[in-house]
Amino acid sequence: MNKISALAVSAAVCTGMAGILHLSMLPAFNQQMTILFLIGGLAQVFWILPTIKDWGRIWDCIGIVGTVAFITLWIITRIPDNPITGRGGMIGDIAIATEIFQLTFVALMAVVVYARHPKAISKIQKAK
Repeated sequence: MNKISALAVSAAVCTGMAGILHLSMLPAFNQQMTILFLIGGLAQVFWILPTIKDWGRIWDCIGIVGTVAFITLWIITRIPDNPITGRGGMIGDIAIATEIFQLTFVALMAVVVYARHPKAISKIQKAK
């Protein structure tokens, strides 16, 4: 197994663990959170496949963006008087573990995308 594959497998484990942790929080205390954790958790578990199988840069980037959106939602909902829930949410052990797995997935996938597609990255840099 080469270094890129090892990083991709590590990223897949991270997104899978985050997905399993989201699914473990079901049912949530309200219907909207239950739907969010169900769909998000299933998507993260599914995302093991495109991460390991290298379905392409678009799939990699969608995984990164989706995970960043999940992280952003979590951060916003921890702030008192936030626009989503109106109050600051609790920060529990499972939430911290989930966020660590998600942040690690994003970092690893950024490295994987760069390693898998260096020409595309250099084209973006030259366009600036």
